[in-house]
Amino acid sequence: MASYSGFSGLLEIRYGPGHRSCLPQFAFFPQPPLPRPRICMWKYLDVHSMHQLEKTTNAEEMREVLAELLELGCPEQSLRDAITLDLLCHALIFCRQQGFSLEQTSAACALLQDLHKACIATPLGNVEECYRYFTSVLFCHGVRRPPFSIDLFKEQQLLALEDYVVNTYFRHFKLYKYVFTPQVRLDLSLTYMGLQPPKLWPESETEKEESKEMEEQAVTPQKEELETVAPPEPEPSHVHVLRAYIKTQVNKELEQLQGLVEERLKASEERLSSKLTALEQPFQLPPGKGKSKTK
Repeated sequence: MASYSGFSGLLEIRYGPGHRSCLPQFAFFPQPPLPRPRICMWKYLDVHSMHQLEKTTNAEEMREVLAELLELGCPEQSLRDAITLDLLCHALIFCRQQGFSLEQTSAACALLQDLHKACIATPLGNVEECYRYFTSVLFCHGVRRPPFSIDLFKEQQLLALEDYVVNTYFRHFKLYKYVFTPQVRLDLSLTYMGLQPPKLWPESETEKEESKEMEEQAVTPQKEELETVAPPEPEPSHVHVLRAYIKTQVNKELEQLQGLVEERLKASEERLSSKLTALEQPFQLPPGKGKSKTK
């Protein structure tokens, strides 16, 4: 159990009904680092695989071949594999419509698969980091600078591929993360220094009845004395006052923390929407670019 600013808590991760696990980390644990941008031609689909995909005539055949090549499960049994197949199948259809070569199609599918792995690597929001990683990998296939990058795509092809990924994957980024990542819930527990732990109530009904009978037997001899002498009013204990004060302070801190998280999420969504709006605008070359210089 890790502690942060006097608090201790567990991260409970729910994978589905009846399946959960706890991580001994605070809610704001660091995100895993993204891989370095590299050339991904023939990474997942080699030449033989691309020739098999070229022979397919419809989407159903393409899904069956992709499931066999990528060793994915049956779509009827695994919804995640069905979503992955649907994502790659539409990417292959886009590559055919754009007239990409086998090398370009393999690289585009590998780029999309690496982007998807970066997205589902953490349940936390990392859309900006994934977009920077996507653009870096995209430029690795648009500029001739071996061995770090190659000029596999032309400028118009890069723009078309970027628009496709932004309009299909990044617009549904939160949906992919919701489906492929576990749900994280903070289970907060407080420990008071110098105070005794609270007594546990009996679990079973028989133990409760036995404890009640023992209390009644102990109270009966003193029943007559208690009737003559009125019991004094219970005074508030220092422990209860301390607990009430701590609960009030913790609630205030949680409200401030929730407001801060909501502000950050709102700012992140605004930045993403502004970037998407800027990407949707038609690409224009700056004036003077492309003109030959006269000596």
